[in-house]
Amino acid sequence: MSAACKKLINTVEQCVDENLEGLVAVNPGLQLLEGLRVVVRTDVGPNVVGAGKVSLLSGGGSGHEPAHAGYVGPGMLTAAVAGSVFASPPPYSILAGIKAVSAPGSAGVLLIIKNYTGDRLNFGMSAERAKTQLGVKVEMVVVGEDCALTSSDKTAGRRGLCGTLFIHKICGALSDEGKSLEEIVTVAKDAASKMGTIGLSLTPCSIPGSGPSFHIADDEMELGLGVHGEAGVKRTKLVSAKEAVKMMIDHMTNSSNCTHLPVKEGDRVACMINNLGGTSMLELNIIAKEAIELLERRGVLVERAYCGTYITSLEMAGISITLLHLDDTLRRCLDAPTTAPAWPHPLLPPGTLTRQTPVRMPRENIQAQVTKTGPKMATIGSAEASLIFDCLKLAGERLVAAESQLNELDRESGDGDCGSTMARGAQGILTSLGSKDSPNLPVSCPGDLALTLASAAEDTMGGSSGGLYSLFFTAASASLQTKVSPDAYCEALKAGIQTMMKYGGAEPGDRTMLDPLHSASQAWSVALSSHTPLEAFRLAVEAAEKSAEETAKMKAQAGRASYVSADHLKNPDPGARAVAVWFRAVLEALSS
Repeated sequence: MSAACKKLINTVEQCVDENLEGLVAVNPGLQLLEGLRVVVRTDVGPNVVGAGKVSLLSGGGSGHEPAHAGYVGPGMLTAAVAGSVFASPPPYSILAGIKAVSAPGSAGVLLIIKNYTGDRLNFGMSAERAKTQLGVKVEMVVVGEDCALTSSDKTAGRRGLCGTLFIHKICGALSDEGKSLEEIVTVAKDAASKMGTIGLSLTPCSIPGSGPSFHIADDEMELGLGVHGEAGVKRTKLVSAKEAVKMMIDHMTNSSNCTHLPVKEGDRVACMINNLGGTSMLELNIIAKEAIELLERRGVLVERAYCGTYITSLEMAGISITLLHLDDTLRRCLDAPTTAPAWPHPLLPPGTLTRQTPVRMPRENIQAQVTKTGPKMATIGSAEASLIFDCLKLAGERLVAAESQLNELDRESGDGDCGSTMARGAQGILTSLGSKDSPNLPVSCPGDLALTLASAAEDTMGGSSGGLYSLFFTAASASLQTKVSPDAYCEALKAGIQTMMKYGGAEPGDRTMLDPLHSASQAWSVALSSHTPLEAFRLAVEAAEKSAEETAKMKAQAGRASYVSADHLKNPDPGARAVAVWFRAVLEALSS
């Protein structure tokens, strides 16, 4: 079985039923009809319904989770009917769902479906049977808001996509308000006509037990794809998130397309960014940022925004963007309370109903609280400062050059980014270093320089390496406050090591960057009493390099490598090798 077809299921035949069983197990306010794929709220039934409110029923093929059953709950749907994967549910299940939410005295049942032939036929057939055989008052709203189609030729019509969820929410709120079936239908149809959705896919999906539904190259993406893998309107090369969002919204609002959604300056909209299944939250938030910024640049008021996984196509990597024109009624309905498990609840500022993209909090507001004036640091002469400049420059250049080598070592035990992390930090220092005649970093004040390097490690390196180097340089700066000498530098190294051990948890011998630092510290401390400062440092560097290479034979007992089998660790630790690289660079700069 190919990687694209892997599924954590028990059997293909039971995957839909077990999916629904899992949903109600997590949400015991929902229940399944015996022997059927129908999810119903536990607060409805023959003895409960009849309070004069309209019941709402939706459904469709499975594989789109959390739709449709995830939107069953107070304030939204009363029940949902599931079909097999990507297949409309059978009429007998739909009719059973209608019976389950109907009772004498109820205000009727509204069926909300997406514009697919199977759904229209099966839900329509069930609606007619419910009217004639059960005497139930039933209406149906068909949602088709897809903006992908460009041809005016006769087709099956616009597909129903993520915008259907807006209709679920609006109708649920109106039902809770006690509106009649006719009133709800009128508002729902009006809302359905004022929204649009456009999708974008990066990968196919695979139905359980089958292969990928289509093929798309690694460097391609498809615009306007349907949620079942139906072909889109065009296939293009992969572009950035910003370009992809512009492509999508431009297509959605292009007046030359027969299915476009008119959007102009001053319009009020709700925007929903939806994950088609395999898109990370990191990517979704970037898409949301780009979409909202683009709309706001065009003068559109984004009064509500939602971002998450709402209606999927199994594991398809891709997104959809839905826009709904708002008025006060629709916004009120979107804001109405619901406990349906899958409906999102964006956080608005306390006491306001207005959504505005927030401005950044000024850093001055917090700097006054955390900035303290430290002791005056010892300084050095221009010749020594020039040497430190050279050391920083060469060390940074060597770490940048070692990026690929360190990444390759890191693939053995981690995620292969140690070199990139070190290079990113080194490049940040090189960028801010300035010129030798007019340096931007405080090279004439080693204590201040150490604090500056600590901040650089935090800001540009990130991750555990950035944190450890920040601790190292912060602790080292304390030893350089009152004096600067070879002994002070050696003490600074010891202080940095002790702080790294205190907070990082590693000890010498654990196969980490601490090993070469500790070996260098010991060798340097001993050599300073009997050698020139430069020769003593040379011995320290040689000790660091030897220790870094010896990590290849050590058992990892700290860091990410400690989770990896010792059989897989054949090479030196990448963090230790990085220490050896910059130590050697410092020695060469001093020697020259």
